[in-house]
Amino acid sequence: MTNSAEELEGAATILVIGSNTSATHPLIAWRIFTAKEKGAKLIVVDPRKTHIARFADLYLAERPGTDVAVINGLINVIVREGWYDEEFVRSRTEGFEALKELIAEYTPERVEEISGVPAEQLRQAAEMYAKRSPSSIVYCMGITQHTVGVDNVLALADLAMVTGQIGKPSSGVNPLRGQNNVQGSTDMGAIPASLPGYQSLADDAVVAKFEKAWGVTLSRKPGLTLMEMVDAAAHGTLKALYIMGENPLVSDPDVGHVKKALENLDLLVVQDIFPMETTALAHVVLPAVTFAEKDGTFVSTDRRIQRVRKAVEPLGDSRPDWRIICDLAKALGAAGFDYASPKEVFDEIASLVPLYAGVDYGRIRENGLQWPCRTKEDPGTAYLHKGGFTKGLGTLKPIAFKAPAELPDAEYPLYLMTGRDPFHYHTGTMTRRSKRLTDQLNSCYVQISPADARRLGVRSGDMTRIKSRRGAIEAEARVTKAVPEGSVFVPFHFAEAAANALTNPALDPVVKIPEYKVCAVRMEALRS
Repeated sequence: MTNSAEELEGAATILVIGSNTSATHPLIAWRIFTAKEKGAKLIVVDPRKTHIARFADLYLAERPGTDVAVINGLINVIVREGWYDEEFVRSRTEGFEALKELIAEYTPERVEEISGVPAEQLRQAAEMYAKRSPSSIVYCMGITQHTVGVDNVLALADLAMVTGQIGKPSSGVNPLRGQNNVQGSTDMGAIPASLPGYQSLADDAVVAKFEKAWGVTLSRKPGLTLMEMVDAAAHGTLKALYIMGENPLVSDPDVGHVKKALENLDLLVVQDIFPMETTALAHVVLPAVTFAEKDGTFVSTDRRIQRVRKAVEPLGDSRPDWRIICDLAKALGAAGFDYASPKEVFDEIASLVPLYAGVDYGRIRENGLQWPCRTKEDPGTAYLHKGGFTKGLGTLKPIAFKAPAELPDAEYPLYLMTGRDPFHYHTGTMTRRSKRLTDQLNSCYVQISPADARRLGVRSGDMTRIKSRRGAIEAEARVTKAVPEGSVFVPFHFAEAAANALTNPALDPVVKIPEYKVCAVRMEALRS
C-alpha cells in the first residue's frame, strides 16, 4: 500500500476494485464506511454485487476480466475532459503522450461494449474520482489473480498518476494482502529474484553484502514461482518441496494436477499448525505453533511492522517456525543459525535491509513502525512517494485490454468467479475447526443469477454439479441477483468441493500468478 489504512478515513473518494472488502478485510471496510459517514463517495467495480457494493454511490458491474478496459475508459474521460493533473503529469511522470494515444481508443461507448459498464456510469465515476480529491484506490486479488494481473495493477497506477492522486495523504494505490503477514514474507525475500528488502539478486553490491554477512556464496539464479514449482514437480525436475503455512491441495488452481505433482516428489515436508489435505501427502510433518505461542514480528498490509508476543507456551511437540528452521539448518551442516531469540533475527534484518534499518524491538512497541524507516530517528513512512518517486519519474504505461485466457463457449457457457465467504478464511484449515463459524456455514455453495437458474431449472437449495475442463464439484445452489447473468460464484474454502478443482492454471507472463478469477464452466441440477 502506498498509504496507511487509517488514511482511508480522510479520503473524499474511494475506488474499490476487485475487492470484496467487507467480507475479506472487515477492518479496512470499517475505515471505508467511516469515510462515507464523513461524506466520502464510494465507487465499487466488481462483476458481483458484493456486500460493500450495496453501499456504493456508484456500482460498476463489469464483466469478469475486463478491468483494464474499465480503467482505460476512466482515464479516457479524465483526459478528454481536462480533469487530469497537468502539473503532476508534467513534473513527475513520463510517457503521457503514448498513454494518451492508447486510451483514445477506450471511449465510454467502446468500454461499454467490452465490459458491460454503461457509458454514463463510467463518465460519472471518472468525474467523481478525478474531481473529488483526495482519492484512494483499494484493490485486492480480484485485480491480481488474472493472466493480466500485472496489466491491471499498472493501469491503476496510470489512473492514480494521471490525476495526481499519489504521494499525498488519503490517496494512492492500495493493495490489500490476502493473508496475514504476506507483506512480511515478501519483505523477507519470499519471491524468486529478490533478497530481503526487495534487493535484487542481480545487484553485485547487494549480493556481496549478504555473502559477507552470511559467510556463503549465493546462487545468482532466480528461483521458481509457486506454480512453476508445481509443474517442475509434475515433470520430475523438482525432487523435494518444503511447504510452510500453505495448503496447495485446496488453494492452488487445477488441484487435480497439484495432487499428482506432490505425489511425484521424492520428499514432501509440510510445516503447519494443523493436519490438512496437504499434510496427508507429506513424508515429514513438522508441527509449528500458532501466533499466540511465539514471539516475533508481523508486517501488516500497509507496511506496518508490529510485535507479536507469546501468550502461552507451545503445546505438545510443536515449536516456533524460526527454531525449526534453525535446527534443521544446523542438522544439514549450515553455520550461522545460532540465534537465541527472534529479536536477534530481527536485528540482523535491520542490519541488512535499508527499509528496516531504523527499526528495533524497542521502537516497535504498541503501534509499530511503517517502512521505509532508515534511521533510529526516522518516524517511519505513513505514505510513499511524497515529492518524488524512488526511480525518478513515474512511468505511465499504455496497457491494452486483453481477454481472459478462457472464455465461455457453447460447451462451457458460464463464467466462474471464485472468492471468499465472510464466515471462513482461506482453505478453512483454522476456521472450519470453529463450531461457531461452521454453525453458520460448513458446506460449499454456488451463487447463480435468477435468469440462469430459470434456464437451467435450478432452484435455491438444489444440489448442482459445476464442471470445467479440469474437474467437477457439487454444491448447493443459491439463486441471487448479486451475480450477473452468465456467471456463477463459488467460495474456495471447502476441500470436499474445491473451487480450485475447476480453476484455470494459466499464468500471468510476468509474475506467474494463476487466473483464479475467470474460467469457463457449465452447471446442472442434481435431483434424485
